[in-house]
Amino acid sequence: MNFKDLTNKTLIADNDIDWEDLGAGVKRKIMSYDENLMLVKVAFEKDSIGALHHHPHLQLSYVAKGSFEVSMGDDKKILTEGDVFFAPTMVTHGVVCLEAGLLIDVFNPHREDFLK
Repeated sequence: MNFKDLTNKTLIADNDIDWEDLGAGVKRKIMSYDENLMLVKVAFEKDSIGALHHHPHLQLSYVAKGSFEVSMGDDKKILTEGDVFFAPTMVTHGVVCLEAGLLIDVFNPHREDFLK
């Protein structure tokens, strides 16, 4: 399924969407989005890294599985299943996967760069 086909989709089956391999033990699925909101699953193998970065989008991330060392600005904390982190606009953040895991990321507005 093409990512563009997901725009304004309201009933989404996980099996209908393929994983996008980002390399280095990280893959993602863009589950749904419109111009204002996007939900993305990101799977990490143990010891894989979500590199430090920043963006103009608001981001909420839910730890659905595993354990991550999360960097947010100058702070670091280990988060596990059920925990959440919030990345405000332009704040540098990233993760190191300590135990194979899954993050559920929500962005406002949607990440146009993910759709290319």
